Amino acid sequence: MGQIRTLTAAGVLVLFAAASAQAQAPARQAIKPVRVGLIAPLTGGSADFGNSVRLGAELAVKEINEAGGYLGRPFELVIRDDKAIPDEGRKAAENLVLEEKVDFTLGYCNTGVAMKSIEVFQKNKHLLMVPCSQGTAVTAMYPAAQSYIFRVAPKDLINAQFLVGEIVDRRQLRKVALFADTTGYGEGGVVDITAELANRGLKPLLVTRFPLGVTSLTEQMRVARDAGADALVVYTVGPEEAAAAKSRHELGWKVPFFAPWPLSFRSVFEQAGAEALEGTMMAQTIIHDTANERRASFLARYFQHSNEKRIGSLMAAAQTYDAMHLMLFAMFQAQGTGQGKIDGDTLKQALENKERTYRGVVTTYESPFSKDDHDAFSVNMIWLGAWKRGEVVFHYADDAKRSSVFRRKE
Repeated sequence: MGQIRTLTAAGVLVLFAAASAQAQAPARQAIKPVRVGLIAPLTGGSADFGNSVRLGAELAVKEINEAGGYLGRPFELVIRDDKAIPDEGRKAAENLVLEEKVDFTLGYCNTGVAMKSIEVFQKNKHLLMVPCSQGTAVTAMYPAAQSYIFRVAPKDLINAQFLVGEIVDRRQLRKVALFADTTGYGEGGVVDITAELANRGLKPLLVTRFPLGVTSLTEQMRVARDAGADALVVYTVGPEEAAAAKSRHELGWKVPFFAPWPLSFRSVFEQAGAEALEGTMMAQTIIHDTANERRASFLARYFQHSNEKRIGSLMAAAQTYDAMHLMLFAMFQAQGTGQGKIDGDTLKQALENKERTYRGVVTTYESPFSKDDHDAFSVNMIWLGAWKRGEVVFHYADDAKRSSVFRRKE
């Protein structure tokens, strides 16, 4: 409870900025909310991390409003469920941008859904902050200098750099079996992992593709095992990560199992079980521990707000929370220049030239963006997580000892 009562550094800054700005705010602005679009998969197979996005956004908005909002204007979430379906994601984008005319939008967890929708934001100069989807193409579709798409999540290119570095450089494994689903996310993973292996003069021992909804990969893994694979990389979302983990366990194959962040989802644990997941490893930006005060405070407040016993995706929740506060910082910076507007060009300029450091939950954001770079993370900010006794923990003991120190963008 002491942690819950703690006012974080971010909260102090918000409170100070709001109080000073409110004295100057026109009365008409005090009753007009800042309308924030939120698009995420709230139902279907991706609902675990989609609802973590929603809960992280709700918590940030609750705290911002308690501290006075923006110039006395409360934040208001306008939420849409994309159901992890590309056409639904596009429909949600058009509704929020063209009909609801929200001030800016946070959204997208599934890369294929995001790629179907990005054009809507770019064409209308509407700022989209992506706190979840990691597909490299999401922020590469348009040159950063002209783009209105920003991201507070590690792109798969750096996930691939991290995972291949762990597999090949650190462990000296060379025969990598690559499993990936047939979505845009899986395709991006294949491209990025293959490129990183090629940088080391290697190529995948084999590449296996599978559709979403698959419940067993045992026979495909038997082929990989018999081919002599000494490392397994699985690029897919939660339910299919569970299927892969169960299949490996059923086969009795002890090969090291690596994956991007979906392996850490609550749904994977619920569907695969602790025994099948034991020792499997994944790339993470944040791991549940209380060594850092900001992280401990966030976790306490999140659980109080959500009433959950286990977070669907800690990364999705924390990155969304940080993304919302970064947007608030951008708005206050723009107000400080005398513009006071909340449009795509003003927010883009403020984010690319951020003046004040935000001490967030995932990391400390000094200069997360520039006119040439709209991704807030670099490869040095990734941790290797692992399932151990039913919990995601730091794989390396030395990392756990250093977890109280934030890794900042290079």
